[in-house]
Amino acid sequence: METLSEAQVASFRENGYIRLEGMFSPGEVREMGDELDYVMEAFANWDSAWKGPWRKEYMDEEEDAAATLVAIHELQHYSAAWSRAITKRELGASVGDLLGSDAVELHHVTLHAKPPDKGAPFPMHQDLPFFPHEDGRYADCLVHLDDADETSGCIKFLKGSHRLGKLEHITGAGTAPHLPTDRYRLQDAVSVPARAGDVVLFYLWTIHGSAVNHSGNWRRLVRLGFRDPRNRQEGGQGMGRPGFIVKGVRPKVDGVDVDVYGNWAQNRA
Repeated sequence: METLSEAQVASFRENGYIRLEGMFSPGEVREMGDELDYVMEAFANWDSAWKGPWRKEYMDEEEDAAATLVAIHELQHYSAAWSRAITKRELGASVGDLLGSDAVELHHVTLHAKPPDKGAPFPMHQDLPFFPHEDGRYADCLVHLDDADETSGCIKFLKGSHRLGKLEHITGAGTAPHLPTDRYRLQDAVSVPARAGDVVLFYLWTIHGSAVNHSGNWRRLVRLGFRDPRNRQEGGQGMGRPGFIVKGVRPKVDGVDVDVYGNWAQNRA
């Protein structure tokens, strides 16, 4: 099942990102949003804003003091609507088209919700430090539950930056991983506004970030991480955990076994 045109695939591979309009219907968005709101109130962490010295480049003192982010992992364990969303056939097929993969595996699910007027920014970074993989056959997918634009802190990308490959990030106990703020600037990035129901996909190595939510509305995004099952993980979030196959069948990979109980072993010589 192919869902994307050759031009769409070529654009993704050239630029490192793409927006797909209307992946989820208004009815699906309402159901996903309603269940997400409950999960946020009952289970989520409301103090998840990224920390670090980079913040002075993104916010003034008043914004810095108020900045908030709501986050939670693996929504499929809390909501049937999100279990259906991550296994949507058209979405899995689209990821397969973009990665050139006959099989696609869900790696993780993470909410990043920016509250009205004070939603925290994200510094320019690759997602590489959080779940490094051996190669580029990995796509992050941002599912939009709300309209997102410049005012609400939409996602921004450095066009073509995935071709830089794996980059060294600034890390440490007092900061979220990020790239040097003088070399990788948010103001040089391309904004990708989106409507509720749209998805924005990008490579694991595409440099991205976002600004403060200055609107009076929520900016709720749920990130779905998808990979070719042959792309070995090297560390980080979800390491050692098998994921749902959302397109095709799991290929047999030397040194990687999944037993009947769902246990995962990634063995290296």
